[in-house]
Amino acid sequence: MLLKELRADARLAEWLRDLESESSALREAPLPEADELPDILLDLAVPHEHINELVALRDQLAADPEAMTLLARCVTRFVRDMGEIGKGWEPPAFPATTGPLGRCFHLYVFIAALPYVRAHHLGRAVPDDVSRRTLADLGRHVSVHHRRAGGPGLLFPWWIALHFHGELFQLGRLQFQRVLLGRRTAAAVAAAGLDLGPGDPCLSLHITDFRGPLSPEACDRSLALAREFFARHYPDERHEIAVCDSWLLDPQLKRYLPADSNIIRFQDRFHLACEDPTPDDTVPIGFVFGDPELPLDELPRRNSVERAVVDHLRGGGHWYGGRGWFVL
Repeated sequence: MLLKELRADARLAEWLRDLESESSALREAPLPEADELPDILLDLAVPHEHINELVALRDQLAADPEAMTLLARCVTRFVRDMGEIGKGWEPPAFPATTGPLGRCFHLYVFIAALPYVRAHHLGRAVPDDVSRRTLADLGRHVSVHHRRAGGPGLLFPWWIALHFHGELFQLGRLQFQRVLLGRRTAAAVAAAGLDLGPGDPCLSLHITDFRGPLSPEACDRSLALAREFFARHYPDERHEIAVCDSWLLDPQLKRYLPADSNIIRFQDRFHLACEDPTPDDTVPIGFVFGDPELPLDELPRRNSVERAVVDHLRGGGHWYGGRGWFVL
């Protein structure tokens, strides 16, 4: 049983006790019927080859009363502060001993939360196409899990939680997350003469895979969409700047890529607020090659970005995250 395996892990047992301490009444968290689930999964861009397995796991989940109670508790916690920045649900990873159901459990939490997500989007008058493309990122992450681990699941359920909590939206090529300005970036922004400080709203840009080239034209279109979208649907928040935390802002990339490359032109949009002093070579490997655990000596060099990542690491260098900003 799923709960037995979770209670055997001290960290997860504490997480369960915290969920059980919720004083509010449990929200309804109905699972779609087995014959309804395929259409819902396909609407969320879950690949066809995983549909049958996820329908079978749905029946296994529905037959476990304790697991269904846990599902309701997770949904209750998740939707409690729907739309509020930084107050979403941060689900832990379940151990391999929980099997396929544990690997996919968080996916069912998001499916059960869909009525609340759609109600929030409706309350903000979010257009149907924006809602659909935003929530379809769940299917993309199922593909990411399959590419890295085989079979359906979510490697980073905390990330998908942002989409389903009204904090992040897909607008063209880029994703935009409603965040609050951090201390170090706020200092850099204030030094440039802007009247902004820590805790002020801003938009954090994210670059997804499986979305085509990061061309300047695609970025310009996304930014235009974001300016209009947030002004219309979140008029109570003033988003004056965009920020980005990414290895794509590592200045070392300019040693390897031409000035007119998409990545360098994206990088040039930003004022660099600070650089992460701690190297993290797994991030670019995972981003470019799909798996951060791939051995360095087996990585291909098929294009300029792959050659940049590989040659820099083989030469003894490291990659670092960069934090940048620009005025919207």
